[in-house]
Amino acid sequence: MKIGGQTKKFAVLGHPIGHTLSPVMHNAAIQALDWDAIYLAFDVHPDQLMNVLPAMQQMGFGGVNLTVPLKETAFKGLSRLDESARIMGAVNTVKFEPEGPKGYNTDGMGFLKAMEEAFGEGVAGKRMFVFGAGGAGRAVALAAAGEGVRSLALADVDIERCRRLAVELETQFMIAEIDIVTTPEAQLEAAQSADIIVQATPVGMKTSDPSPLPPQAFHEGQRAFDLVYMYPETAFMKAAKAGGARIANGLGMLLHQGAKAFEIWTGVQPPVQAMRAALEKEVYKK
Repeated sequence: MKIGGQTKKFAVLGHPIGHTLSPVMHNAAIQALDWDAIYLAFDVHPDQLMNVLPAMQQMGFGGVNLTVPLKETAFKGLSRLDESARIMGAVNTVKFEPEGPKGYNTDGMGFLKAMEEAFGEGVAGKRMFVFGAGGAGRAVALAAAGEGVRSLALADVDIERCRRLAVELETQFMIAEIDIVTTPEAQLEAAQSADIIVQATPVGMKTSDPSPLPPQAFHEGQRAFDLVYMYPETAFMKAAKAGGARIANGLGMLLHQGAKAFEIWTGVQPPVQAMRAALEKEVYKK
């Protein structure tokens, strides 16, 4: 890779950012297309995000991805939002346009595509328990509601965040069955009664993190999806597998949301297989 004054720049921003695999897949796409471009990663504190984005546009960046904990900061701070970001209440993709930065959200689409790919079926008519109601969990719940999920149970350390999300689900999608679960006992019961359990918190980003749910929360016939993607199996996935559920990590969601972001920035369909191969090599050591 030769970098010069004409090299087009893209990046992912987060705080922290050491865990990200976005440069792996995006630089694989750039290499496969033989473009003069590079994708970088920067640690940006939420308090500095809205100063950093205009500066990156002035420096000639084509676009950026946002990860924890910047998605909601960007949603509140950007004046120009795509409908995808408005619906999800979070921004994970920013395109630098002549009129200024514009926020998009590709998380929901990425989740739905990854679920279909991993398990061979979607979420319509199913009972879902979403553990974590932050930027990514919110996107998952809203995307599932849009696809016709039967019921939703929500859990988060911030109960007010769950309540706000429940109101959005009720008003936007007329979801009648929404439960907010607050105690370990209620969480166990919600998991046991769900068809799909989604782990959407940062728990699992450290190998020492315990599973937020025990094996007895799971059973055969369930699907357990962990949005954490940097390990083949997290503690949550191991607990779900021990309970009899089918499991998947967040690598597919990362891939498909990233491919959509690439298309938004460039107008070009990226080489998804090259991106997938690079991610699998990194995570599964293939």
